[in-house]
Amino acid sequence: MQETQKKDIKSMTLPQLREALAQTGEKAYRAGQIYQWMHVKLARSFDEMTNLSKEFREKLGERYSYTCLEPVRIQESAADGTRKYLFRLGDGNLVESVWMKYRHGNSVCISSQVGCRMGCRFCASTLDGLERNLLPSEMLDQVYAISLHTKERVSNVVVMGTGEPLDNYDNLLVFLKMLTDEDGLHISQRNVTVSTCGLVPQMRMLAKEKLGITLALSLHAPTDEKRRKLMPIAERYSVGELMDACAYYFQMTGRRITFEYSLAGGVNDTDEDAEKLSALAGPMGCHVNLIPVNPVRERDFVRSQTQRIRSFQNKLEKNKINVTIRREMGRDIDGACGQLRRRTMQAAKEGDSLLELGGRKTC
Repeated sequence: MQETQKKDIKSMTLPQLREALAQTGEKAYRAGQIYQWMHVKLARSFDEMTNLSKEFREKLGERYSYTCLEPVRIQESAADGTRKYLFRLGDGNLVESVWMKYRHGNSVCISSQVGCRMGCRFCASTLDGLERNLLPSEMLDQVYAISLHTKERVSNVVVMGTGEPLDNYDNLLVFLKMLTDEDGLHISQRNVTVSTCGLVPQMRMLAKEKLGITLALSLHAPTDEKRRKLMPIAERYSVGELMDACAYYFQMTGRRITFEYSLAGGVNDTDEDAEKLSALAGPMGCHVNLIPVNPVRERDFVRSQTQRIRSFQNKLEKNKINVTIRREMGRDIDGACGQLRRRTMQAAKEGDSLLELGGRKTC
């Protein structure tokens, strides 16, 4: 049987796995055993499932592919212990994930696509376009592999790495349900954040699911004119349409929206911008997360000066907007999303091996 014909077992929900096994005449309880090995014990292969017979494990290997992401490079920040992981997928593509340690628990930021087609002009992730969507198993295993490597429990998951999550909507939804499933890691939905640059139809679809997750809108500018200069998606959906979708999401879920706002010096950080942002966030009680932009070599944007960032924050607070400045973690390890992957790909094209770049295999 060709590998491409095999079904991806780690992307199957428990009911789907039960049905698949039943069709081959296997006993129903086997599905629960396999599911626990994959999503609770975090087994890295069928061979680790020791309460299954060798013959049954061999059958599973013949029928199904088993996703296990391979870390090819791990960077650790000397400043705060943040770790950035570069994973190789089964087809050779690379994706980034980040592990961050906070007082309230450990957080993992995962990628949802290989590359991105949204074209945001301050982002490194989109420079080479979109290669493909990630499967649910490939999103889950970023969390699993990091948990195994750090030997610490992951309590918060942020889908804010490379890619536009809502552009991979169906796989994202399966991932969210499996991640928070009581038969899996059972991470609380309230501890999961999904970021979007503003795909209005998908925002409304997600609202109807009535999940308890946090939706973070990458707004980055308070007017259509400025937003179009930063984000091509603004040509399709106006700020007004975005605010309507945010209000609908809150109405359906009761969950407060977060506005992500990257501050670029001289672009979107004026007092007037702060006033207009306040007018958008205030009526819905949105939380605003200010993000000093990480400079990208191929882009012209620079981070706002510290004094300007504080002034912007103060203006929002005076308007009674709940606002934070994102704690900058891992700036000494290719801080901008997508930088490590792109730099590694470029080095490989120039003949440098991943091993020479400091890569190491841990699973």
